[in-house]
Amino acid sequence: MFVVVDVGNSNIVLGIYRGRELLHHFRLSTNRQSTADEYGVKIHNLFQMSKIAVGDIEGVIISSVVPPLMHVLEELCEKYLRKKPLIVGPGIKTGLNLRYENPREVGADRIVNAVAAVEQYGGPLVVVDFGTATTFDCIDAAGNYLGGAIVPGIGISTEALYQRASKLPRIELEKPRKVIGRNTVHAMQSGIIFGYAGQVDGIVNRIRREMNAELKVVATGGLAELIASEAESIQEVNQLLTLEGLRIIYERNQ
Repeated sequence: MFVVVDVGNSNIVLGIYRGRELLHHFRLSTNRQSTADEYGVKIHNLFQMSKIAVGDIEGVIISSVVPPLMHVLEELCEKYLRKKPLIVGPGIKTGLNLRYENPREVGADRIVNAVAAVEQYGGPLVVVDFGTATTFDCIDAAGNYLGGAIVPGIGISTEALYQRASKLPRIELEKPRKVIGRNTVHAMQSGIIFGYAGQVDGIVNRIRREMNAELKVVATGGLAELIASEAESIQEVNQLLTLEGLRIIYERNQ
């Protein structure tokens, strides 16, 4: 068995694989102040509940967009999982041809998603990842990573609206029944959900014209289901895309 770890700005997602089979996956809050011991206790409890023996873990791979946590996570792996982790970054074999001006600038999560998408769907395609930021990653018919777009995530946009507009309340992110809201909460939900879906469709349509290709559009991330139900351009939601990408990269580096 081996462990894959996706470290995002809001959540840390862990997956336990036996070969190509995903046995378990867990989600923890990302806390930059947590120590290796604190994360170690949480992971120990999750493993115990799932009847996973640390001695059965053969390796660990980590993808992170939170640099301050890398030392903590490496200490965690060596102290509690007794393995030196493989880190997604420069020098690692991904099998992905990056056509970015500076490949070192591409976030590890974007690379991992692209690797999984090429493996599962082939190109040309666009991966839309709804995280703290929403990213659009473009892959051509030959499987080359071309680049993409980055926009503020839904959570960031909603929080900014609450903080900067004094009379607007903090709301739950859920789809309203109608576009025309009859109260402030429904009006805000309408603008955020339907507006964000329109933004996704607009960006994807521009990418489609620029690439001059019929694209498959795959969504992943915490709010993918919510927006995909309203965005006409999204064809499939794959919540395990990042974990699968980490599995593929782990295997390519053995």
